[in-house]
Amino acid sequence: MHNAQPWRFSYFRGSRTFHVRADLARAMPHTDPDTRALHLGCGAALLNLRVAVAHGGWYPATRLLPDLADPALLATVQLTGFGSGESDLAALYPAIHQRHSSRFPFEETEIPEAVRTALSDAAHLEGASLSFATAWHLQEVLELVEEAEARNRTDRGSDEDLATWTRIGTPSVMSAADGVPEYAFGPRKRGGKAPVRDFAGARSVAGRTATAFERSPQLALLSTSRDHPEDWLRAGQAMEHVLLLATLEGLSSSFVTQALEWPDLRWPLRDPLSGSAHVQMVLRLGYGPGGPGTPRRPVPEVLDMQP
Repeated sequence: MHNAQPWRFSYFRGSRTFHVRADLARAMPHTDPDTRALHLGCGAALLNLRVAVAHGGWYPATRLLPDLADPALLATVQLTGFGSGESDLAALYPAIHQRHSSRFPFEETEIPEAVRTALSDAAHLEGASLSFATAWHLQEVLELVEEAEARNRTDRGSDEDLATWTRIGTPSVMSAADGVPEYAFGPRKRGGKAPVRDFAGARSVAGRTATAFERSPQLALLSTSRDHPEDWLRAGQAMEHVLLLATLEGLSSSFVTQALEWPDLRWPLRDPLSGSAHVQMVLRLGYGPGGPGTPRRPVPEVLDMQP
């Protein structure tokens, strides 16, 4: 959430193993009290690691939550079988550097069914399901997001989290290595139904314009059958797998997390056919301008090398 980057990596040379740990100092106790969103973010970082390992020609032997006595140790990834990299994962590598959240209007062009199927298959490979909301279900999702946005505008804790992790103003503030800088906010929404979060909140951003967004947003719901930390990590990997493939397919994307931040609004988002899946993320997908890159923490802050 909010580009907090709540992860740390340790690499153990002797065993050729990465440890992926949660950086709980970057948690958001108000907006994400159970650290579900933190686990999704770390799961996305884990998928990127697996892709990079496969790109390097190794097989990323991955274990989730390998030590129940150490819940901050989210995963281990051992580099094995030189030359036996997962080709499907390796092919995603270029998209890691291309994918950025886009908070700009998308075209009304419908995503082809073949692409939707490929994205759903990508989520399935990681143990999650992806479905596109349509008809009355889409309208229900949009109404739930609108309700969440209305709550966020008057909720002091949500506003404080937003203020902590957004960067407006002086060059020194804008050069921070985390958070969402004002140049990535995108324009204010003047019309349309796209559920785009306004990271500025009630604050003024000099020179920011307003524009109309798409009238028929294309929203994909990522779900898991259970709702535990391991499921959140699988969902995070599925989310990133979908986003990287979408990038290679020429799609832009952004996150729609507002309703997920309120437990009583998250449950009604679920698949109306099964009625049982737990929605972990809502993605806005479409054809439109790519978003700008946002800052990343320096490597020494997120990676340490061990014997």
